[in-house]
Amino acid sequence: MQHRKLTVTVLTLAVSIGTQAQKDPGPRGGAAGAGGYYPTLTANEQAFFNTAASVFADVDSVLGQIAGESGTGLGPIFNANSCATCHAEPAMGGSSPGMNSPQHPAPNPQIALATLDGAHNTVPPFITANGPVREARFVRNPDGSSDGGVHDLYTIVGRTDAQGCSLAQPAFAAQLSRNNVIFRIPTPTFGLGLVELTSDATLRANLAASPKAKNLLGISGTFNTSGNDGTITRFGWKAQNKSLLMFAGEAYNVEQGVTNEIFPNERTDATGCQFNATPEDVTHFMVNGSMTGTANDFMPDLLNFATFMRMSAPPAPIPMTASAQNGSNLFTSVGCVLCHSSSLTTGSAPYTGMSNVTYHPYSDFAIHHMGSRLADGISQGAAGPDQFRTAPLWGIGQRLFFLHDGRTADLMQAIQAHSSNGSEANAVIKLFNSLNSSQQQDVLNFLRGL
Repeated sequence: MQHRKLTVTVLTLAVSIGTQAQKDPGPRGGAAGAGGYYPTLTANEQAFFNTAASVFADVDSVLGQIAGESGTGLGPIFNANSCATCHAEPAMGGSSPGMNSPQHPAPNPQIALATLDGAHNTVPPFITANGPVREARFVRNPDGSSDGGVHDLYTIVGRTDAQGCSLAQPAFAAQLSRNNVIFRIPTPTFGLGLVELTSDATLRANLAASPKAKNLLGISGTFNTSGNDGTITRFGWKAQNKSLLMFAGEAYNVEQGVTNEIFPNERTDATGCQFNATPEDVTHFMVNGSMTGTANDFMPDLLNFATFMRMSAPPAPIPMTASAQNGSNLFTSVGCVLCHSSSLTTGSAPYTGMSNVTYHPYSDFAIHHMGSRLADGISQGAAGPDQFRTAPLWGIGQRLFFLHDGRTADLMQAIQAHSSNGSEANAVIKLFNSLNSSQQQDVLNFLRGL
């Protein structure tokens, strides 16, 4: 009996040591592996990209008359006052910033936004200095019907450029007590022009590849599609947006409250809170009274945003160590690559050097059932309550927060969260967990090198 007890103790200790041995190396330091223009662009295309990037960084106020906040149309409800507020890490165009950044640690910028320029907002409890930038969605309406829409954190009430507006913030505390709030963090935008340039046929062929292996592991997947033309939608956490222009237009309206030529109507008609003609972001017929200027000058902001994303370079991995190379092989052998596809190829492109390019997003851009542990209860298009687009893993080596809601900054925890009742990843995670400690560490090292 004593021998059996000792054996159990030793085994328990061995399991404990093995579990602790795998450690996410964390976001790597050094230069950002993304944020610039696609390397084959001509000088004119590079200038076009750089100007679009400056527009992406513009800060909005209500009237565009506050120093340093020259963009027009903020609010009446909003989560951020610039695209670069949310898409910041490891460089502009990325995902959520945060204090665990090796490059530029800073507190969550949404905290300062609550009272910027005299605003009277209270910071919701799920927005913390160390946590990710978030948007909040309510799962259900008060009558029990499906909601799913974004409920912005803040209003422009009290701002020096919004006198007369009285609009209450959502009752987040009450909704949290009902378990009715889910979160989303920003998706990185680097290299998305390559994704937009990839044909539906290429994506469908990629999803149909390796049928025996996928069937054996319980992996299926499908595509979210446009209800109008039936083509594949591929941007956003549930692949709900068709194009980068649509993605930009929706975000401009939903996240910053700026009406535009795709989303021309204010999201609230609260009395006294509309200060500009709509849409607020429009194509310019003249620039400073002149018919002369660059394309960027005449384009609306949202087209500049889309241009910045379309012409950006994909994240660049670092050279592989022996451990990372072994991790890459294991990533393939346990089946992670069956959803996180390593390679896709673009079609013909209007931008120099972007035609017929093989790139490495580590995503199939399909939606998959991820099970009860990750389900958010929200449907968008064909994506149901537990379905999400395969998150592209390129650039993950410098990412600070993981999963759709930013619930963890630990890559190992993010991997384990893929396994739960109803998840297509269960068999793959079981294979990953069967690896020894050193092998699992190799996989983590590989991912942090991307």
